[in-house]
Amino acid sequence: MVDRHQIAADWTARGFSCEVWIDPPGQRWENLTHATDELVIDLEGEMEFEIEGQTHRPRAGEELLIPAKAVHSARNIGSTTARWLFGYGRS
Repeated sequence: MVDRHQIAADWTARGFSCEVWIDPPGQRWENLTHATDELVIDLEGEMEFEIEGQTHRPRAGEELLIPAKAVHSARNIGSTTARWLFGYGRS
């Protein structure tokens, strides 16, 4: 079981925000970039993240770093709603 509050406390201590995002099945966010580093953790569902052409399918609770300015995509590739945490580093 992933402890969302513990992750938020850890990320805050590391200088990141922490928010929940919810995507319906089939939702795709393509070719995004951000000025700061981003962390993501899949809580529930089946998410796929593509970072600079490399595909990642993290298990629930597995942290993934998306470096600042990296072109990336987030996709709910499962048949159920996906819930995941994301946070941006301080610039």
